[in-house]
Amino acid sequence: MIAVRGRALEVLFSEETIAREVDRMAAEIAARQPENLLVVAVLKGSFVFAADLIRALHRHGVAPEMEFISLSSYGAGTVGGDVRIVRDVEGAISGRKVLLVDDILESGRTLLFARDLMLARGATGAEIAVLLDKRMKRAAAIEADHVGFECPDVFVVGYGMDVGHAFRELPFVGRVVD
Repeated sequence: MIAVRGRALEVLFSEETIAREVDRMAAEIAARQPENLLVVAVLKGSFVFAADLIRALHRHGVAPEMEFISLSSYGAGTVGGDVRIVRDVEGAISGRKVLLVDDILESGRTLLFARDLMLARGATGAEIAVLLDKRMKRAAAIEADHVGFECPDVFVVGYGMDVGHAFRELPFVGRVVD
């Protein structure tokens, strides 16, 4: 346990463990020899992971371009909430291989929406890379192509993920204990 902002946190995935896993994922993606790759980070939680992943991709010889999309689910916490675009990508998708990058895959509704959107806009393919996968929370028929860690059924913070806009800066993934 460590204390941050007066709260006790349990480290689930350390900074070093995450770095190794991000490098492994980048090697896996690079082995597919993606050409004309467009990485689309799903904001906000993925920004740290996406930054580390594109730098690792560079080290493995991949030169992706980068875009961002922000999505929101209406009726958060309810079954079947509609997904809406808060901030859209700025560049063209048509003819591009897209890699959607998100912090965590839970229900799958948001990433299913994002993948279908990229394909509808003419992407030649749309793969998904997530740092964390909570399979037990899946409500949509979707799986990630590249997964860092299986995540326990707890609320996680750090490495870009927050609770009440706090803890995004932590270099590890943990859970608030108290």
